[in-house]
Amino acid sequence: MDNSIVNDIKISKKKQTFTVGKDLLDYLVKYDRNYSMPINYYDLLDFKESVAVLDAKGKDTFWASVFYSPHQMDELNEGLIKMYIRLKSDGNNLANDNLAIDSIDFCTFGNSKPFRIKVKNIFNDNHDYFYIKLSDASRIYGLELEHILSPDNINFLFQENTLIEEHTVGIPGDIFLEKNVYDEENYIRLAKEFVKFNERCFLRLLGDQRSYNFVVIRTPDFDQTQYRIKSIDFDQQSYEGRLNTYRPQFFKENLNYVKMVKFCLDADSIEQYQYEERALVAKRMIAEEHRYYSLIKVMKGDIISLPEKITLLKSELQKATKLKSYAKCKSMGDILEVSLSHVLKNYKNAIL
Repeated sequence: MDNSIVNDIKISKKKQTFTVGKDLLDYLVKYDRNYSMPINYYDLLDFKESVAVLDAKGKDTFWASVFYSPHQMDELNEGLIKMYIRLKSDGNNLANDNLAIDSIDFCTFGNSKPFRIKVKNIFNDNHDYFYIKLSDASRIYGLELEHILSPDNINFLFQENTLIEEHTVGIPGDIFLEKNVYDEENYIRLAKEFVKFNERCFLRLLGDQRSYNFVVIRTPDFDQTQYRIKSIDFDQQSYEGRLNTYRPQFFKENLNYVKMVKFCLDADSIEQYQYEERALVAKRMIAEEHRYYSLIKVMKGDIISLPEKITLLKSELQKATKLKSYAKCKSMGDILEVSLSHVLKNYKNAIL
């Protein structure tokens, strides 16, 4: 990761949605991601009224609270609780009577146009969220790759046109630095994490990680504070053609993070953290070998991008890495396999 940034990265305003094919469906069934849902995405679109959700400063959040008829809400309440329980506890209904749907919000911003469901425990007012979205094969690949190759487990379920995901706890990256001011030692740890996050996105070709598409998690340790950056948007998994769309450092929305890296870290430290992240990705590939190669096999035969984007990306990667094997790639799955195989090969050579 260098300390430069560009301001002209263009993400497709309307990303094409790709259906889930038979091979990917078989994979999802095998790994218990498929679920016969009592409610689908289109059922939630039949709301009667909506009210914009504003933040504490009165600014539009791009979310709207939606309302249904009493009859609709009775059916939705029962179905949504079943879906939440299946997502969280594999369908154990012992706590069914404790839960109620507190609110349903709809967001028109972004590709998946999600519904945010707030679930409340009626006995203690504790609440949680989950999301219902339009399914998209490229997003599902992104979620699975995050589950396999990142430090975090990802919980989601799929059926036909509907995808449900659990809530990712954390402070949105675009407001984290505004609301949190720390000493230099804390900034160094956060800068280190951004370098590792930047490298992880690049290695597994996860695009469009602007600051509002990831969250920062702060964890107190016994003598310090640790940070983790987690993506919350996987729509741009192996879709765009330009290489820099897979490097968070090149988005103007992340400029403050890049400045922090430049201020806190020297070139040797940046390189060290990049090597650390590559080693961690390689170790996860080895630990999840069967699942990883099963997913890559399906992804190689799937269509999750456009031909011109595939041609551009493999050309830019070949130019950047000097790896001739990119020239033979025919799909985004092929490109990702070449990239990650190179990471694994280098790791194995280094430990011999």
